[in-house]
Amino acid sequence: MTLWRVRATIDDRPGFLAVLAASLALRSVNILAVQVHTTEAGAVDDFLIDAPDRLTEADLRAAVEKGRGRDAWISPADAHGLVDPPTQALGQAARLVAAPENLGETLSTLLDCEVAWRPSREPQRYSSHELAVGDPHGGTLVLTRSTPVFTPAEFARAQALADVAGQVTRTQLAQATLLLPDGTELLLRPATRADLAEVVALHERCSPESLFRRYLAGSRGPSASHLVRLLEPQRGCALVAVDAEGQVVALANLVGEGEIAEAALLVADDWQRRGLGTALLRRLISVARPAEFAAVLVHTQAENSAMLRTVRRIADALAVDPAYDRDGAIVTITLALAGRRALTR
Repeated sequence: MTLWRVRATIDDRPGFLAVLAASLALRSVNILAVQVHTTEAGAVDDFLIDAPDRLTEADLRAAVEKGRGRDAWISPADAHGLVDPPTQALGQAARLVAAPENLGETLSTLLDCEVAWRPSREPQRYSSHELAVGDPHGGTLVLTRSTPVFTPAEFARAQALADVAGQVTRTQLAQATLLLPDGTELLLRPATRADLAEVVALHERCSPESLFRRYLAGSRGPSASHLVRLLEPQRGCALVAVDAEGQVVALANLVGEGEIAEAALLVADDWQRRGLGTALLRRLISVARPAEFAAVLVHTQAENSAMLRTVRRIADALAVDPAYDRDGAIVTITLALAGRRALTR
C-alpha cells in the first residue's frame, strides 16, 4: 500500500462527499484522514489515503473525477501526513512561543510553501497562489505555492500563527530587567488588572504636578475604572516598573487607534531624573514596532523641558526627525517608526 495526498473540489451539497469516498473505495483506497476547506468554488476536500501499490496517479485522478471531484491535485505522501492538521498547527504554535523569530520557517513547514520577506509593511492578503502576513519583527512575509492552491482555512492558520508570534514578541520586548545609570535594578513587565491596587498607590504618592504633567488636566489623577482601562487597553499595552520590594514605581502606557499610538508615562517623584522615563519610553517604542503602529505620539506641556529632552534623545537614537505640533500650552511630538508604512492622515 502507498500513501497519497489528494485534494479536490466538490459541490458543497449533501451526499457529494460520500460519492467521492465511494468512488475511491471501489478501487480499494482507504481514507485515513480528511479535512474540508470551504471556498467560494465549493468544498475543497483534502484526503490522506492508503492506496494499492498498483494504482498510479492517473488511476487516482480518474477515481476522483468519477466521484464528481474536479481540479484534483495528487501527490505522494509519507508518514508525517498521518498527523492531523490541527495538531500540526498546535505543534508549530508551541515552537513559535519558544522562538517567534522563526515565523517564516514555521509557515513554510506547515503550509509546504515558499516564504519570502519584504521590508515594507503590506496589507494582509489572500489569493489562490499567494498569501501575505505581517512579520512581527517588521516587514511582510509573502507565501507562494503553485499547487495545491491556498484555501481560506490555510490563510486563517497563517494569520493565527503570525498573531502568536506577534504576541510572544511583544511580551518578550515588554519584560526585562532595567539597570538605571545609578546602578539600581528594576523589573519591567506588562501590567494586568491585578496591579490596580499598586497603581492606585503610585498615583497617591505622586505630587499634583506629576499627575498634571501625565494627564494634562486636573491634579488628582484618573478614577479606578479609568485606570483599569489603561492597564488593559484594547490595543497597545501598559508596562509597570517594579522595585526590589515589589512596589510599582512607574506606569507606562501605549494606547493605539488605527496605525497611531499615544505614549504616556507616570514616574513616582522620588524616581524621577534617574533615567527611568527614558528607558520606559524607549521600551514603549520597541513594543510599538511589532504591534504594527506607524507612529508614536507624545503629548506634553511646552514647559516640560525634561520630557522634550527625553523624546529628542530617543528620536536621535532612532535616526528620525520628530514632528512638533503646538496647540497652546500643549506640544504633540510625532515619532515615525522606521520600516513601517508611510503615515497617512
